[in-house]
Amino acid sequence: MRLGELTTLRLGGPAARYVEAAGEDDVIDAVRAADRAGDSLLVLAGGSNVVVADDGFPGVVVRIVTRGVTGDGGCLEVAAGEPWDPFVARCVGAGLARVECLSGIPGSVGATPIQNVGAYGQEVAETIDAVRVFDRARDAVEELDAAACAFSYRSSAFKRERGRWVVLAVRFVLEPSALSAPVRYAELARALGVELGDRAPLGAVRDAVLALRRAKGMVLDPADPDSVSAGSFFTNPVLDEAAFSALEGRIAERLGPEARVPAWPQVDGRVKTSAAWLIERAGFRRGHGDAAGIAISDKHTLALTNRGAGTTTELVGLAREIAAGVRDAFGVDLLPEPVFVGHAWDG
Repeated sequence: MRLGELTTLRLGGPAARYVEAAGEDDVIDAVRAADRAGDSLLVLAGGSNVVVADDGFPGVVVRIVTRGVTGDGGCLEVAAGEPWDPFVARCVGAGLARVECLSGIPGSVGATPIQNVGAYGQEVAETIDAVRVFDRARDAVEELDAAACAFSYRSSAFKRERGRWVVLAVRFVLEPSALSAPVRYAELARALGVELGDRAPLGAVRDAVLALRRAKGMVLDPADPDSVSAGSFFTNPVLDEAAFSALEGRIAERLGPEARVPAWPQVDGRVKTSAAWLIERAGFRRGHGDAAGIAISDKHTLALTNRGAGTTTELVGLAREIAAGVRDAFGVDLLPEPVFVGHAWDG
């Protein structure tokens, strides 16, 4: 099995061994078998947030294809293999709020707590009540509540202690409502014609988010080559006070005293800024790269795309070129959002 067939980037060489797991017991059995044999293990589902090496993966790839949504009211338990966007559509159709801004995100439900998936002012950390996992260190199934998941911006205990837990199911607590959660994202508020903090019909919010994402090439579409990506390749930097002040100084020096870097204060006193803004001001433009292979999206500078003739080596090379350019221009280190498999970001 060539892993490029299972990833949204369509990149990645073969797996030494490939197993599909359609039930929780199948997932656990396959993981246990790999661990007992001493084999390297890669767990996949939607393949939307991974960058697999051209040489592939020398161990066992377990692809989770479990299905099922159970529960009533706003409390739903969802199998890890359920595709994410159809689940969001189901919630919107059922009048359940608080995931509508996460419409159009590719991948599986089980991947969302790992990355603490978020967009347009929402994060899954706000609605996840618990995650059922197989703990490889303890060889046991257990349930981790939201506090144990230790969510932070685009991260979690699952990401920081990578490989220990395999997500089996996620329990969400949603709000029965015909209206969305308060709109927190200015671009979305403008698209809806509402003020920040207002609520809007769920269906209208989903439609607006999908339209915004499509305009950026961030909705999977066979007709859109810009959608052959891993989504946003870099996370938005979150800087402490001193680092943000230094960034402002570099911005003024390079772009002039009137230039203002985007800034979103965080509750811990740090400031989040825009990776896309920095990439563009460092001199990288949409379409930069190989028009037949690896290039920055024509629609959004934060997405790196595979135009069909690319390789993982070329993708990582372009990503490093961009990160080095931002570091040289502004002294800020960009970190990749996708998981690297078979190669390392730092070389």
